[in-house]
Amino acid sequence: MKRIAIFPGSFDPFTNGHLDVVQRGTELFDEIIIAIGNNSNKKRAWEVEQMVAIIEDIFKDQPHISVQSYKGLTADFARNVGAKFLLRGLRNTTDFEYENTIAQANRHVNKDLETVFLITSPHLAAISSSIIREIHSYGGNVNDFIPFRLSDFSGNNSSQIQ
Repeated sequence: MKRIAIFPGSFDPFTNGHLDVVQRGTELFDEIIIAIGNNSNKKRAWEVEQMVAIIEDIFKDQPHISVQSYKGLTADFARNVGAKFLLRGLRNTTDFEYENTIAQANRHVNKDLETVFLITSPHLAAISSSIIREIHSYGGNVNDFIPFRLSDFSGNNSSQIQ
């Protein structure tokens, strides 16, 4: 049986830390679906469709990694795509407390779903999407923190980061 994992998140934006978790996850799973949650109540810096396109481009030569957006519960999405695993990265104990609660809730909704945590590589532990958005909102260069160049994606609305 194929080991399918989803790596869920808002990925606003997708960071080098996220990239690291996906790349290391390929050693554990046959297929990884990067699942971008679509929360209509959240103001995004990058539109979901744009981030899907960016991440697809990053992994274009890796057919075992795909990208999908979804609405609703992560546990339900996992069931719908046949994933038995959630892949999550942990930077620190605060992440663990938050992710543990979510993992318990997901397991309650979908008894077949197991969450697998990977500890972030030390050199990437300080990176977060919110920090990247903050740096960028003040005109700072964020290219060292993301696996793509903003200038490579025309029509991006990253200048609207709040």
